[in-house]
Amino acid sequence: MTTGYILIAAILILGGVIATVGDRIGTRVGKARLSLFNLRPKNTAVLVTIFTGGLISASTLGILFAADEGLRKGVFELEDIQTDLRQKREQLKTAETQKSQVESELNQARIAQTKAQQDLQVINQYLQAANAKQRQTQAQLNRTISQQAQTQTQLQRTQSQLAQVVPQYQKAIAELQSVYNQRKELQAAVELLKTERQRLYAEAKKAIDEAKTAIEKRDRELANRQEAIEVRDQKISQLDQLIQKRNVEVAAREQVIAKRESRLKELEAQQEQLEMEVARLEKYYQSYRDLRLGKLALVRSQVLAAAVIRITQPGAARQAVVQLLQEANRNANLELSEPGSNSANAELLRVTQDRIDQLSKQISDGQEYVVRIFSAGNYVRGEKQIEFFTDIARNQLVFSGGAVLATTTADSKTMTSYQLQQRLEILISASQFRARNAGIVEDVQVEGTFLRFVSQLRQYNQPLEIKAIAAEDTYTAGPLRVKLVAIVNGQIIFTT
Repeated sequence: MTTGYILIAAILILGGVIATVGDRIGTRVGKARLSLFNLRPKNTAVLVTIFTGGLISASTLGILFAADEGLRKGVFELEDIQTDLRQKREQLKTAETQKSQVESELNQARIAQTKAQQDLQVINQYLQAANAKQRQTQAQLNRTISQQAQTQTQLQRTQSQLAQVVPQYQKAIAELQSVYNQRKELQAAVELLKTERQRLYAEAKKAIDEAKTAIEKRDRELANRQEAIEVRDQKISQLDQLIQKRNVEVAAREQVIAKRESRLKELEAQQEQLEMEVARLEKYYQSYRDLRLGKLALVRSQVLAAAVIRITQPGAARQAVVQLLQEANRNANLELSEPGSNSANAELLRVTQDRIDQLSKQISDGQEYVVRIFSAGNYVRGEKQIEFFTDIARNQLVFSGGAVLATTTADSKTMTSYQLQQRLEILISASQFRARNAGIVEDVQVEGTFLRFVSQLRQYNQPLEIKAIAAEDTYTAGPLRVKLVAIVNGQIIFTT
């Protein structure tokens, strides 16, 4: 904190000293009526004042950049920091999705185990019922055998009475015949019961064998499922450890991000001014193409290849990534090849297997992504190797049809044709800037005839409001088609 106060005080003192010195120099130059570069003395004094103000700004920036390394990195490495943060967040989302899938599989395995235990209980109940039926049949057979023994005893008693009582012989013979008939009926009943017993015993044995086979099969299935559950538990524990580790890393990242965001808030005012200069500087970027031995073939952040990818089959993600990298390599060859050379198949992109695997994992969750490959720097014709970076974003709705992208005003009475056309170009540049901030890289396409719209503006002698609106629903893959609309008092007068 003390160092910050000292730094602020030093900047204020240095700015005051330089301003005072510049003012006195300008005063003396004005009094002495000196002339530099064939300028009037008054203009010479103004030039000295401007030089002094520039020296104050340069010294202030120099002191800030020399004293604070974080500020220097925040200004020059802001884009890299944001790209790294977006990739880390995507990795965290992927890990959370994998954890949810593993937990769902574990719940399904537990439900299957519970169902198998319920089936085993039903089989045990069926086996107990068969055993009870067998015991009932055995009891009935025992009663039949006991009744047969009683009949035999009664027959013997009757024979003894026949030997003793001759007059009752005929009656005993009749009773014996009756008992004999009853014996035959009982023997037939016993045979029937034996047959029923054998049938029930065979059915019970068959049911027991089937139950044993089912139990053994269920035991094997339960053992396999238990092993699968143990393996999944190990995976879940490993994923939990990985998630905890990544949570710690994310917390540390968030602390760093919080510090950087506080620095970024301080730079927002400067960033807004720079963004206003972007539209003007884009018109003059052609002047920087002539470098070293020839013209630039690739510029930094130029799109080498882009595609909308949705993976529906396992293993297709890697193939899609390889095809996109091959397309980017072909496009880079076309841009960097010297006229008349035959090097269309040269390996220009520095591609590693780890990078391919990383890109494949990011797009293999079945959702639709926009994958773009950019040039990492400025390259001239004849380069043998180039660096690149990728951007992966969900292909989602960015602008709905009819959404207002930018607004301006125009008045043909007070503005020339050139000023009207320049105002429309600024409106289109603002739409382009907003589209790029939303993740759409392709250039804005204006629907209709631009020159006819300018001609209609010149003919309309009244101030009006001009809006750039999205002509249709636009997704991350682009392109953004823009329609220019002229409005007066809330009513559309004409469009492109």
